[in-house]
Amino acid sequence: MISSKASIHKNAKVGKNVIIGDFCVIGADVEIGDECHLVNSVNIQGSTKIGKKNTFFPYCSIGTLPQDLKFKGEKSYLEIGDNNSFREYSNISIGTEHGGLITKIKNNNLFMVGSHIGHDCKLGNNLVIANNAAIAGHCIFDDNVIIGGNSAVLQFTKIGKGAMVGGMTGVDRDVLPYTVVKGNRSYFENINLIGLKRKGFTNGEIEDYKKIIKLLFEANNMREYTLKLEKNSELQKNLVEFLNNKNPNRDICRPLK
Repeated sequence: MISSKASIHKNAKVGKNVIIGDFCVIGADVEIGDECHLVNSVNIQGSTKIGKKNTFFPYCSIGTLPQDLKFKGEKSYLEIGDNNSFREYSNISIGTEHGGLITKIKNNNLFMVGSHIGHDCKLGNNLVIANNAAIAGHCIFDDNVIIGGNSAVLQFTKIGKGAMVGGMTGVDRDVLPYTVVKGNRSYFENINLIGLKRKGFTNGEIEDYKKIIKLLFEANNMREYTLKLEKNSELQKNLVEFLNNKNPNRDICRPLK
């Protein structure tokens, strides 16, 4: 069902069983997959491709121009997967030339009221981005990340699988997989015990991971420590992959001294 009060460009592509409510505005280069629901007053622009069964609540602004002074109008893109929910006033930017020209969001994510995802971000699956969280450009989030309300994540930050960021936290360093960080400037508080248990890891695996993280913080050379890890468990393999692919110019969140 498409409201007669919606404005949809003639070149936009709209899939099957899509609901578009009153006062939505859809641009020329937008592609909306089957069974999406635009409640009302949703703005979708840019070269934006949206998968199936996504829900957009009022006053979302999706696929708009980057908030980046280096952006010169180059052709760039936004790609959104399936089963995502974008609550009121959330906004997502298209990519830029300096970030591969594309912003990507995968599947089954919740973006709460007022959340912002900057240009060229690459976000995984099953994320929860809470109210008014601001994610700057070029960030990479692995699966199952939770970002607390009113938090801010610095550009080029990488956040590992299953990590949790407390509310009102300024994240200015990379966040290790399955850890919890918080603070005015983010520091390591603990491993994410609840997240690990929900994923089915045993007490023994969790204790081993806790020891590995502790030794990592104590290591004089993180690269050498990473090479020595045996990689004989899923958690170890995930940690090594994260460390091998993290921003080489960005430290990790560490405990307060």
